[in-house]
Amino acid sequence: MEPAFENIQAKGVTLPEQAAEQISKLIVEQHLTCEDKLPSEFELAEMLGVGRGTVREGVKLLVARNVLEIRRGKGTYIAPNPGEIPDPLGFVYYPDQFRLALDLAEIRLQMEPWVARMAAERATAEDLKNLREACRVVEQDIVAERDHSKNDVLFHVAIAECTHNLVVPKLIPIITYAITLFVSLTESRLKAQTLVDHREILDAVCGQDGDRAAKTMERHIQYNKAMLEELVAELERGKTAEG
Repeated sequence: MEPAFENIQAKGVTLPEQAAEQISKLIVEQHLTCEDKLPSEFELAEMLGVGRGTVREGVKLLVARNVLEIRRGKGTYIAPNPGEIPDPLGFVYYPDQFRLALDLAEIRLQMEPWVARMAAERATAEDLKNLREACRVVEQDIVAERDHSKNDVLFHVAIAECTHNLVVPKLIPIITYAITLFVSLTESRLKAQTLVDHREILDAVCGQDGDRAAKTMERHIQYNKAMLEELVAELERGKTAEG
C-alpha cells in the first residue's frame, strides 16, 4: 500500500486525533471494507510521520468510534459498519423510557413509511430474497416463543437496505433502539399482530406497491404506539391508586 499522507501537524488538535483523522482518510481513499486489515502499527507510523505510540492511541480512538475493530490474533480491521454505534444518541440514559418510546414512535411514523415506499420501488431480486428470509426468521422466533427483538430489528434493517439510499442505513440505530425498547416495555404483547404486519409489509414490498408498503408500515407503527399509550395509562392509573 502506497504512503497516503503528508506530515500531520495541526494546531490545537492532539497528535492521536490527527492520526485517527488520517487513518479514516486512508479508509475512504483506499475503499477499505471489513474484509481489509489495517496496515501494521509500524507501517502507519512511517506513513503518518509520527511515533508508534501516537498511532496506537489514534487506533484506540477509532475503535471507540466503531470505525476499527481489533480481532484477537489477527490484527486490526475495518468495522462492518464504520462509525455506526448501537446507541449514538445516548437513549439508554433517558430516565423515562416509556416517554422515550412514544417519542421514538412519532419519529418512526415520519420516517419508516417513506422507507417502506422506497424499498418497494427500488428493491432488487436479491434484496427481496433477503427480506423474505428476515421475515421468516422473525416468525420462527415468535412461533417458538423466543425473544424476537434482534431479528425484528434485522427485518427492518433489510427493508432499509432495499432503498439503496446511502443515508437510510445510518438512521438504523434509531429504529433499532426503538424496536428493542418497544419489545422490552410491552413484553412482546403484540406478537400476533407483528406476524400479520410483517407479512403484509413483505407482500407490499415484493409486489412493488409503494403506497401499500407505506400505509402498512404506518399502521404497524400506529399499533405499537397505541399499545405503548395503553401501558402508560395503566401505569398512571396504578400510581393514582397507590396515592
